[in-house]
Amino acid sequence: MSASNVNSAAEFARTFRVSHETVEKLELYEKLLMQWQKAVNLVAPKTIPQIWQRHFADSAQLVALAPGARTWVDLGSGGGFPGLAIAIMIANQKECACVHLVESNARKCAFLSEVARRTGAPARVHNMRIADAAALGAVPVADVVTARALASLDALLELALPFFGNASTGLFLKGREAEVEIADAQKRWAFEVKSHASLSDSEGRILEIGKPMLRQGGEQ
Repeated sequence: MSASNVNSAAEFARTFRVSHETVEKLELYEKLLMQWQKAVNLVAPKTIPQIWQRHFADSAQLVALAPGARTWVDLGSGGGFPGLAIAIMIANQKECACVHLVESNARKCAFLSEVARRTGAPARVHNMRIADAAALGAVPVADVVTARALASLDALLELALPFFGNASTGLFLKGREAEVEIADAQKRWAFEVKSHASLSDSEGRILEIGKPMLRQGGEQ
């Protein structure tokens, strides 16, 4: 599977082998994003012409890395990538699933809620800071924790740790500096890591993180 040339809904459907219903929901998501983007900065404007590759395919590739996951937590959801796109992708799976979208910006949360309502995506929107979501117990321990363009891996592990259980996995979309981020994070953290090539970005990596633990003497 390669998502390097996913420039349309039809190409997305062929690449990810999803149903016509799923593609229709993603097309509705695209339409709503275009409408809301005029008032709320949901994604970088320069990426909109490549929305199916840069955003939908970039998000959808994570689903295959966690086929049995039922509880997802997406940190700093912004315009909904990857979390809301994942929710649409897994809406028809046999096991009931839910994607928790944690976002502090109220206008972005309004957008996320509208897309989830209109598409019937199994998503819950939490309008709060990540630290508050953890402190208040508002978001459950996840099977999978996701994030894109949120923070360096070192800082991201600190934000994500409260949502990790013994069997949890982190799937973090990173760019060309992924290996540098891993080395930097390992100064404070011990963790299992697999680095996957991104299907949507020739320079991108997906970091699959397990069992993160702050090293003795590390400051949190």
